[in-house]
Amino acid sequence: MTRSDAPRDVVILGSTGSIGTQALDVCRAHPGRFRVVALSAGGSDLGLLARQAVEFDVPFVAVAAGEQEDVESAVREVERPTGRRVDREIAVGPQASTLAAMRPADVVLNGITGSIGLMPTLAALRAGSTLALANKESLIVGGDLVRAVAKPGQIVPVDSEHSAIAQCLRAGRREEVRRLIVTASGGPFRGRSRAELADVTPDQALAHPNFAMGRVITTNSATLVNKGLEVIEAHLLFDVGFDDITVVVHPQQQIHSMVEFRDGSTIAQAGPPRMLVPIGLGLAWPERLDDIDAPCDWSAAQSWDFAPLDEDAFPAVPLAYRVGREGGTFPAVYNAANEICVDAFHERRIGFLDIVDTIARVVDDWADSSDVTRDKTRAENVETVLAADAWARRRAHDVLERA
Repeated sequence: MTRSDAPRDVVILGSTGSIGTQALDVCRAHPGRFRVVALSAGGSDLGLLARQAVEFDVPFVAVAAGEQEDVESAVREVERPTGRRVDREIAVGPQASTLAAMRPADVVLNGITGSIGLMPTLAALRAGSTLALANKESLIVGGDLVRAVAKPGQIVPVDSEHSAIAQCLRAGRREEVRRLIVTASGGPFRGRSRAELADVTPDQALAHPNFAMGRVITTNSATLVNKGLEVIEAHLLFDVGFDDITVVVHPQQQIHSMVEFRDGSTIAQAGPPRMLVPIGLGLAWPERLDDIDAPCDWSAAQSWDFAPLDEDAFPAVPLAYRVGREGGTFPAVYNAANEICVDAFHERRIGFLDIVDTIARVVDDWADSSDVTRDKTRAENVETVLAADAWARRRAHDVLERA
């Protein structure tokens, strides 16, 4: 759709999470620009999902886990005071988000967390919708499978770093790019040595200095697994080699990422450390919406710092470069092992340093395993990726049980 005055039909996957609720804030602030045609959620907050569905008159509601009658009851409870009923379709089950992603729409915003977002990502692309991608894991584990399905320009990144790069790339041609510079806050433990991270608690790991996010992403930001995933994502989104992607620590997170061009110029995208602008761009790309967020206050005295990454204290990033270069199913193994380790950490079964140490062990075991005969550096199909994902989860459990 190219007419800016015509409403865009939007599907929001993960509508009760941080990205989803902010996306609906954007829709609410720009009436007439967006028509929400489907919502999906995990099912942990049916009350919020029902309120969203009723407020936006959503005709299709998808819930990953729960009972059909519970969803219907939650919606009726919200509708009752309004005195009106909307005939809406409700889908419940593991495939519900994929069904939502298949709905006819201009934009599908995938705000699901984790590799379970892969099938909805593929479904949205195959349906021909623009994919506003906040679910980085689906691209990372799907790799070339996702890129093979996507048409040029069909994926619009919603991660703040990759949205920044996409904006900066408007300043020049692809062949003029020298490297991508991905910024990292450094998380709550920036400046600590590896030894000083040994006794980190789950509560401390969830105390991100700039962003309020879910448990998995916040923990990934503390270990810098999230930054490792973003390096792989940048490679896949922008077709830039790993040698030309640099991670730089920038605690204030006012600059979300940069592109360095061959003539020596560096273009940076700056803004407050919030997600509203990337979400707004994801929904309206290539247009910009009015007054999505407050700009930087250039009249206030302030300092912005930059430093190299301490790869000894945060080995998740160099490990991500390794698995990214291996390609194929290796990123799926990295991501799956991490998801198991994050749960174990918050259940206080392992320490903070054990998260990345275990991921590395699982990656090594995947490289050395003889029980898998396929070429692990190729993701032949979805079944291959899901098999690697399942293998990594089992192996991570085995390693943790023996620890």
